[in-house]
Amino acid sequence: MSIKSVTFCVSNEVTLPLQIKIDSLEGFKPLLKASQKLTQPSLIQRTSDVQADSEMFVSVQVFDSQSRRNQTIPVYTPYIPFKNIRKWDVWLTLPITLEQLTSDSTLHIVLWEFDGEKEVEFFSTETALFEKSSRTLKRGSESIKFKYDEPGSSTIEVSETQQLINKYKQGEIKAIPWLDELTFQQLNKAGKRRKLPQGVFVLNIEYPLFDLPVVYAEKISTNVQENIPTYHNFDLNNDVQISRPEPQAKISLGNATDSTLKFYDPDQFNPDPIEEKFRRLERASTNTSLEKELKPDAKKRDALNTIISYPPGSDLTAHEKGLVWKYRYYLMNNKKALTKLLQVTNLTEESERREVLELVDSWAEIDIEDALELLGSAYKNLSLRSYAVNRLKKASDSELELYLLQLVQAVCFESGSPLSDKSASEFTIVNVAQSGAAAPPSPKYEQNIGNSSTNELNNSELGQSSVLISPLAEFLIRRAIINSRLGNFFYWYLKSESEGNQYLTHILDSFVSRLPEERRTKLKHQTLFIAILKGFCQEIKNLRDTTPKKVELLMHLLTSKLRPFLRSAPVELPLDPDFTITDVILQDCKVFKSSLSPVKIAFNTLQGQEFALMFKVGDDLRQDQLVVQIISLMNELLKNENVDLKLTPYKILATGSNEGAIQFIPNDTLASILGKHHGILPYLRSHHPSSGNDLGVQDFVIDNFVKSCAGYCVITYILGVGDRHLDNLLVTPDGHFFHADFGYILGQDPKPFPPLMKLPPQIIESFGGADSENYNKFRSYCFVAYSILRRNANLILNLFELMKPSDIPDIKIDPDGAMLKVKEKFCLDMSEEEAIVHFQNLINASVSALLPLVIDRLHNLAQYWRA
Repeated sequence: MSIKSVTFCVSNEVTLPLQIKIDSLEGFKPLLKASQKLTQPSLIQRTSDVQADSEMFVSVQVFDSQSRRNQTIPVYTPYIPFKNIRKWDVWLTLPITLEQLTSDSTLHIVLWEFDGEKEVEFFSTETALFEKSSRTLKRGSESIKFKYDEPGSSTIEVSETQQLINKYKQGEIKAIPWLDELTFQQLNKAGKRRKLPQGVFVLNIEYPLFDLPVVYAEKISTNVQENIPTYHNFDLNNDVQISRPEPQAKISLGNATDSTLKFYDPDQFNPDPIEEKFRRLERASTNTSLEKELKPDAKKRDALNTIISYPPGSDLTAHEKGLVWKYRYYLMNNKKALTKLLQVTNLTEESERREVLELVDSWAEIDIEDALELLGSAYKNLSLRSYAVNRLKKASDSELELYLLQLVQAVCFESGSPLSDKSASEFTIVNVAQSGAAAPPSPKYEQNIGNSSTNELNNSELGQSSVLISPLAEFLIRRAIINSRLGNFFYWYLKSESEGNQYLTHILDSFVSRLPEERRTKLKHQTLFIAILKGFCQEIKNLRDTTPKKVELLMHLLTSKLRPFLRSAPVELPLDPDFTITDVILQDCKVFKSSLSPVKIAFNTLQGQEFALMFKVGDDLRQDQLVVQIISLMNELLKNENVDLKLTPYKILATGSNEGAIQFIPNDTLASILGKHHGILPYLRSHHPSSGNDLGVQDFVIDNFVKSCAGYCVITYILGVGDRHLDNLLVTPDGHFFHADFGYILGQDPKPFPPLMKLPPQIIESFGGADSENYNKFRSYCFVAYSILRRNANLILNLFELMKPSDIPDIKIDPDGAMLKVKEKFCLDMSEEEAIVHFQNLINASVSALLPLVIDRLHNLAQYWRA
C-alpha cells in the first residue's frame, strides 16, 4: 500500500519574524456638500469627508484572541502620498517570530485618518493568522471588506482569482511568461475597474509565501536555568541538549556545522551619523569671508579638475565632497563645477541650501547638458529646477526638439513626485473649466509662492477648478505655442503619457486652450486621423482570415473612410509636421503578415513627395521612439564635428501606450538580400552598377554603406541594442545601412551570449574583405564616431537619467542601472588611446565570432518553420 507523504514545517521551529504587507484600500464614502462646508466648517477638518483619496495610515498589532492579551506593540505604515488611489504597498515587520505565535494569534488592523491635528480611527478589524480548519499560517493575498460606518461589519474575502494567483506564486501553476504577462495586465485593468457601493471599502493585505506550509505546533517549554551559560555548564558540556519530540518533517534554517553568522544591517546603506555630524560641524564652523579668498595649490587644483570631469551619477568620496565644498567660491567661474557642488550639498539643511542658492545666482552660466541634469529625479528643489529652466530658455527650437522627449518625461516626474521647497519659486495657476479644457492664464494667475510648499498651495490657495503648473511645464507650453513643429511633438509626447494622469491632462488642456483656432483645428484633425488608423488596425486584426482578405478590407476602408476624410481636410502628419497629406496611394498600401496585422499606408503630400508609414496597434513603441530619438541626437552631434555617417534616423511616434506610427523607408532585409542575391554587393550592383572600380558598384553607394555601417555599429554598441539578426538589419538601394526593431536595449537580449556588436561576415565581405581599403575606412569611421560620442557622454547620460521614471520596458527593469549600462559602454575611465584600442578589439572579436553565425542559422530555420 502506497503511503502519501506531506512536506511542511512546524511553527515552533521557525524563527523568522512575522511580516504583513499592507497593499491598498479601495472604496469611497460620500463627501461633504458645498453647503455643508459653508454652514459647518468644523466638519471639513476630517480629511476623508472632503477628499476621495485622503491621507491615511495603518497600524497592525498581534494579540491573542482567547486571552485578549497583546503580543506585540502596534507597527505603523510610513507616510506615503496618494495619487488617485490609496496604495501603501509596504511590508511591515512585526516584533514577534513565528515560533512565538499561539494558535489564537490574531491581527488587529486599524485604519487611521486626520481630524485637524488629531489622529482618529477610521475603522478597525481583526483577522486570524492561522486557518481554523488546517491550522496553517495564512499565505498569499486576502481582502477585508467592510462598511466604514458599521463597526464589526468586516468580512474576509479571498476570490477565486486571488486563490489562483496565490497558487501561481507558490509554483503550483506552471509559469508561461508570455501568457502570464498578458494575464496580469488584464487583471490589473480589471482591478482598476472594480466598482464598490458607496460607503463600502476593501482593504487588501498579503501574507508571506513560504516554500512550505507552516503548521502550528505549540512551543515546548524548557528549563530556563539549564540554558544559562554558567562556568559549570561550559565545563560539563558546552552543547546543552534539550529533549523534545522529533517532528515528522521540518525545514532547515541553517547549516549546523557553519560557524559563520549572517546579520542583516538595516543601516548598511544609510549615512554614518558620526560622519554626518562631523560634516555639519565642519561646514557650520567655517568662516565664509576667509573661504571666499581660498585658492587651491597645484595638487588640489588637479584633484578638483579630476572630480569635475567625473560623468553624471558618479559617487564622490567624503574627502572629494569636502574638497569641492571648501573651494566652492574658487570654482564659481567654472561652469562644469556647479553640478558637483550641488551633489555634495545637503539641500535639506537650511543653512547649506540658502548659501548654495545664493551662489547659483552668481555662478558662471552652465551648459544645456548640465541644465538637463538639474531636471532629473535627484533634484526636487524647485529653485534649482527653475534655474535650469531659465538656462533652457536660451536654447534654440532645434535643440529643444532634440531633448523634448526627455523634457516631457521630466514633467511626468514632477506630476508624480512632491516637489517641496522653502525658497521662492514661480508657478502658473490655471483655472480648469468643467469641460476639462484649461483657460489661458492671465497675469493675475502667475504668483510667487514664496515660502509655501506645493502641498500647502494645493490645500490652501488652489480651488477645485485650479491646477498648479510647474516652471518647466509652463516653459514648454509657451515654446510649443510659438513653434508649431515643437508644439506638434509636445502634444503627442504628452498625450501618450497622460493616460490616467490628471495632472498631465490639465497641462495638455492648458496648452491646447492657448493655441490659435487654426492650430487647434489642425491638432483636432490629427487626432481624428490617428483614431481612423487605429480603427483600421483593430478591424483588420479582428478579421480572422488570410492576408489577401485583410488587404481587401484595408482597401475598402481606405476608399470609404480615409480618402474622403483627407479630401475634406488635409492633415499635417503627426510623424513629421513638415508634410501635409492630401490623399492615399492605394497601390502602395498593404497589410503585413504578423499577429498584430500592422498596415502600411502611402500618402501624397502638398509638398509633392510621397510619404509612407506603418501604423500598428497592440505594441508599445515608446522604447523604439526613444532609441530613434537618441540616434537622431547622435547624428547631430557627429555632424556638428563635420562627420556625416549617412545615418537613417527614420521617424517613430508613439500616439498611445500601445499604438503608434513608423516612417516606412524603402529597404530590404539582409536575410532577403542574401536569399535573392546571395550577397550584399550583387544587390547594390543591381541598383547602381559601375565599371569604374573592382566592386562594380558606384562609389557614392559604397561610401554610404561603409559610413552607415560604422555609425550604427558604434551607436548600437553604446545603447546595448539586442536581438540582432538578419531580419532587422536593413539596406536601402542606395547603400544606406540601418537597424530596425529596438525591442531589446541596454544589454537585454532573448538569445544566450549575445555579441556586444553585430557585425555579420557578409558585411565585411561587401567591403572587399578584411584586408581591403573599405574595411580600413570602416574602422577609422568607427574610431572617430566613438571618440566624438565619448566627448558628449555627459549629455547622453543626462538624457537617460531623465528617462528613469518612464515606462520604457528595458529601463523600468532597472531604472538606476539604465544610465550605468550606457556609461559603462563609453569607458570613461580610459584615455582616448585606450578607448580606441578597446573598440578595435571589439571589432576584431565581432568579425571572428562564430556563435552569432550559429544563432543566425537557427533564427532562419525558425522563420522557415513558422512560414
